Amino acid sequence: MAENTDVVVIGGGYAGVMAANRLTRRDDVTVTLINPRRTFVERIRLHQLVGGSDDAVVDYREVLGERVRLVTDTVTRIDMAGRHVTLASGGTVGYGYLIYAVGSGSADPAVPGAAEFAYPIATFEEAERLRPALDAAPATAAVTVVGAGPTGIETAAELAEEGRAVTLVCGGVLGPYLHPRGRRSVAKRLAALGVTVLEGPGTTVTAVTRDAVRLSGGRELPSAVTIWTAGFGVPDLAARSGLSTDALGRLLTDETLTSVDDVRVLAAGDSAAPSDLPLRMSCQAAIPLGARAADTVLSRLAGERPSPLNQAFAGQCISLGRRAGIFQFAHRYDVALWFHIDGGPGARLKEFICQNIVKHLAGEARKPGSYGLHRVSGGAKRQQRLRAKRDEAPATAERAAA
Repeated sequence: MAENTDVVVIGGGYAGVMAANRLTRRDDVTVTLINPRRTFVERIRLHQLVGGSDDAVVDYREVLGERVRLVTDTVTRIDMAGRHVTLASGGTVGYGYLIYAVGSGSADPAVPGAAEFAYPIATFEEAERLRPALDAAPATAAVTVVGAGPTGIETAAELAEEGRAVTLVCGGVLGPYLHPRGRRSVAKRLAALGVTVLEGPGTTVTAVTRDAVRLSGGRELPSAVTIWTAGFGVPDLAARSGLSTDALGRLLTDETLTSVDDVRVLAAGDSAAPSDLPLRMSCQAAIPLGARAADTVLSRLAGERPSPLNQAFAGQCISLGRRAGIFQFAHRYDVALWFHIDGGPGARLKEFICQNIVKHLAGEARKPGSYGLHRVSGGAKRQQRLRAKRDEAPATAERAAA
């Protein structure tokens, strides 16, 4: 009889669920998914939770395979020597392999007053705390959204469509990822919704108070509710457990997503830093990374050599309220192209993508291995960056020794 292998997946987001489902391809693998919540959070819908158009949750029974054991708890430490994780409840769970998929959350803002008076929305709990604050504010009250990435843009548009008086403070350029043509389209839609967009010099937030936001240019904006979407951080579990991480705290791995410290530990999703060249934090990256991490484990169990990371991006989609959106197409190496789809078709495409993400997870639950990594294959530019990084290392060491 084949020996059974226990695999623990920490984190039940897009990467973790995909990895857990895919691991059940082998009957001799027992999979435990540890997550602090009892429901799957559609993180890409959190702006809809804030706006009141969606609850942003899905029952795990819809997306998780029957053979995956779900433990609702928080991991407080990874013990590599003992091959077990410690839970907040006091118990431990042993593993033969571990997949680290803890995701990301709000970065601690260094701006004075932001942590005290602004509302982050990177997690479900944060979005839930914001909704009552908005409900308590008069409909005409000034709402300020800080940060002009996808989350900031989507939140500003969602609330403006509700009739809120919204100011979007970019701290730089609106939609940094977007091609200039796509950026103009987004700006036009935000203007039609009545959003005041502040971008360019002097739009960096320097302080947040209970009822105002101060900018680097000296301007002070009245703000009954301030929403903070500027930047993401990752949990410090890996660093606290003695694993090597990058500057942001993401687990350092090789190109097979295996930890540089322990062949039994892998990472996927926002909390992974393959070769210290992490992919853009996104659900678009998380799902195939989860599949790739699972495939690495399965390859090792089969005595095969794991395949290296080989991933490409399609672009970025942003909803602009319920009636408009934009899909910004990109090169496979994640640089925006001139082409985009906007307006009503952009909104329908964004909704189609959101729905299909859940379908991908559910499909993998029903038929493990059905998610095709070939759909995101590519990455010649990444190989060039890896070669450049390898070539740079000796020169850096030589300069340091001089």
